[in-house]
Amino acid sequence: MSEPLDLLFRAPRVITAAGEVARCVGVRDGRIVVIEPFGAQLDAEVVVELGDDEVLIPGLVDTHVHVNEPGRTEWEGFASATRAAAAGGVTTIVDMPLNSIPPTVDAAALDVKRRVARDQAYVDVGFWGGAVPGNVPDLRALHDAGVFGFKCFLLHSGVDEFPPLDPAELELALKEIASFGAMMIVHAEDAHAIDRATSPGGENYADFLDSRPRGAENLAIAEVIELARWTGCRVHILHLSSSDALPMIASARKDGVKLTVETCPHYLSFVSEEIPSGATQFKCCPPIREAGNRELLWQGLADGVIDCVVTDHSPCTVDLKRFDIGDFGVAWGGIASLQVSLSAVWSEAKRRGHSLNDVVRWMAENPAEQVGLNTKGHIALGYAADFAVFAPEEAFVVDVAALQHKNPVSAYDRRALAGVVRSTWLAGKRIDLDEAPRGRLLSRGLA
Repeated sequence: MSEPLDLLFRAPRVITAAGEVARCVGVRDGRIVVIEPFGAQLDAEVVVELGDDEVLIPGLVDTHVHVNEPGRTEWEGFASATRAAAAGGVTTIVDMPLNSIPPTVDAAALDVKRRVARDQAYVDVGFWGGAVPGNVPDLRALHDAGVFGFKCFLLHSGVDEFPPLDPAELELALKEIASFGAMMIVHAEDAHAIDRATSPGGENYADFLDSRPRGAENLAIAEVIELARWTGCRVHILHLSSSDALPMIASARKDGVKLTVETCPHYLSFVSEEIPSGATQFKCCPPIREAGNRELLWQGLADGVIDCVVTDHSPCTVDLKRFDIGDFGVAWGGIASLQVSLSAVWSEAKRRGHSLNDVVRWMAENPAEQVGLNTKGHIALGYAADFAVFAPEEAFVVDVAALQHKNPVSAYDRRALAGVVRSTWLAGKRIDLDEAPRGRLLSRGLA
């Protein structure tokens, strides 16, 4: 080779387009430039030899993370969120536009986010814009400034500064976004259906589940599908929890509707029947549903109807979970899982006969493709040298106090999981949490 390699992995197990194979993977200037048979005679400044119990996988891409900074930095922040991401094998996150103050609903607010994040990110960070009532004139400027798309709610978001769109406002926003080829990502629960449901108050999880019926989710998804059909806008359904919606999603795709769908580790891991009374660490919206529903979501992943698995990492302070009264009606809804997402999904996937290749497709390849990160999510020539060294057969028990998340609150606390991330690499260099952060801020189309 004319130039020396910066980094070389000699790995008996690598996840590539050819499946799990033994390979040498060489890196120069932050990119993968060599993929050769395991016995190839190659040298580099740094050579890493992996054991038979380790698998080299692409760094995960989590496109649904609530960092909350600035404005609610006590809930989470760019330093803590990206440290947690790195510890969990995630090398790229895309930050949601709400729970921070100001919300990312215009270019000025995006500038604020970027200034705050710039020197704190341990992994690469991109940003979503927000679509709220009255900001249609701001959407193109946000797009031109590099956001990866736009998020909206169809019911109260949980914070007053990020209000929902009604159907007419949603159609206007979709038409505008379609005009410049962008994407809308939607929290799809119907406000009127939830207004007519039972009260969510009290310690009983079944009562909370009744307050967020799957019919509200199904109705909202049906509405989004038809508006996407009429406007031609590309849409993405966030955090699918109702398996009832899978047939209409598949049907819409056959009709040519530009539609992608995600679900989350908590919907694939937990079941409503097992959530204890007052255990508000399990509260999220839409909610964790029944065991049968969980298995149908897994089938939706296997069938390709669900495209990807991302966290919807939505942390908060301990007091906001209201463990003092255990009331699901007043506790903050959100599950913190950024650091443990890979292990959580792998634990459940292997139990159902899925491979690590499947998990990588759902958590790295497909999320990267969805948002146009064309150099991420694969171990392939020319791609970013973002990796995780994963030990899939090793197990551990989650200790919430030992996680990098800012607050010690997670539904995964004390849960036994399979798979340990032993190291994470960004642009060809190992991420060391004791060193200064060196993640980049990403703009759409430039990574």
